[in-house]
Amino acid sequence: MMRRRFLQASLAAVGGLLAAGCSDPDLFRGGGSGGEDDPRTWHMPEEGDPHRRTWMAFGASEAVWGAALLPEVRRDLATIAQAIAQFEPVSMLVRPEELDLARGLVGPTVELVEAPLDDLWMRDTGPVFVTGNGTKAGVNFNFNGWGEKQDFDRDAGVADVVCARAGVESLPSDLILEGGGIEVDGDGTAIITESCVLNDNRNPGWSKADVEAELGALLGLEKIIWLPGIKGKDITDGHTDFYARFARPGVVVAGFDPDLESFDHDVTARHLEILEQATDAKGRPLEVVVLDAPGSVRPAFDSDDFAAGYINFYVCNGAVIAPEFGDPETDRAAQRELERLFPGRRVVQINIDAIAAGGGGIHCTTQQEPAS
Repeated sequence: MMRRRFLQASLAAVGGLLAAGCSDPDLFRGGGSGGEDDPRTWHMPEEGDPHRRTWMAFGASEAVWGAALLPEVRRDLATIAQAIAQFEPVSMLVRPEELDLARGLVGPTVELVEAPLDDLWMRDTGPVFVTGNGTKAGVNFNFNGWGEKQDFDRDAGVADVVCARAGVESLPSDLILEGGGIEVDGDGTAIITESCVLNDNRNPGWSKADVEAELGALLGLEKIIWLPGIKGKDITDGHTDFYARFARPGVVVAGFDPDLESFDHDVTARHLEILEQATDAKGRPLEVVVLDAPGSVRPAFDSDDFAAGYINFYVCNGAVIAPEFGDPETDRAAQRELERLFPGRRVVQINIDAIAAGGGGIHCTTQQEPAS
C-alpha cells in the first residue's frame, strides 16, 4: 500500500489557543465562525470540477528528506508542477532563499509565491476550498503536523497564506484534520478514516456525530462513510487518499494490499467490505474499482517506505496526473483503468520515485482551487 513514512522525529509545540484546544475537549464544540454556527451555506466541489488553479509547495528540506534524496524530491515536485501546468495554472509556495533554485527547476510556466515552509505536503497544509453564497472561501483545518509528529510552525500558516494570495476568506474550524484525510464526491458524500480524524492527537473528545455536524456545515456534506484506517503505522495515521478516491459520484477507486504479512492487508480488506456495502448521500450503491499495485518498481529508490500504488493520482482540468513505477504491465493497466474512469481526460503518467520513497504521492503534493 501507499503510505507516507515518519519523515522527522522531532515533536513541535502547539502554542496559544491551538494548544489549549488539544488539551481541553470542551473547547472542541460549536462550529467556530465558519462552522455550524455560520448561517451561510458552503459546498466542497468534487476534485474533477473545473479548477482556477493548483497550489503546491516547494518545501522539501534536507532536515526532513536527507541530503541524498533532497535533489531528487525537488525534481519530482517540478515534474508534477510542469505536468499540471499543461492543463491549468499552478502556483507554488517557495522559501525566499530558494526562489532561484525553484525557478530553475519548474521553469516559467509555474507561478512562484514566497512563503515560509516546513515541508511539501500542500494537500494537508493548504486550505480546503469551498464555494457558496456567491463566493469562494478556504477552510483552515488547523494543521498540527499530523498529530505533532513533525515540526509544523511554518506549515500551520500555509492555509491562511494561500487564502490571502487567492483573495478568499479563510474560514475557521475547531477540527484538526488534513485535506488528505477527506475525500468527497461533490454530491454530499465523503469518505473519512476514523484513525486520522477521530484520533486523540488531533481531536480528543470528538464523536462521529460532532465531526459530521462540523463538516456538514463547512463542506456541505450529507453523509460520511467511515473507514477504520489504522493508527501509528505512518505519519498520517491512515489518510483516506491512500485508501479510497471518488472518480465521480457513485464510483470509488479503492486500494487493496494482497500481502498477507502487511499491516494494511486486513485494513484494506475491511475497507472494501464497507465500501461495497455502502450507499452514498443520494442512496446510490457504490461501484468499487480496485487498482492493482505494481509487481515491481525501479530499484534506485526502493525501500520499505516506498509508496507503490496508483491511487494517489490528481485530477485537474482535462487530465489525470498519475504515477508510473516501471512495471509495464501494471503501469499500462492503471492507465487504461483511469482512462475508463475519467472519460474525456488525458491520463499523464510520470515518474515520482523520490517522493514515493518518502511514502507520498502526487495527490499529497497538490491542492485544487475551484473555478468559482
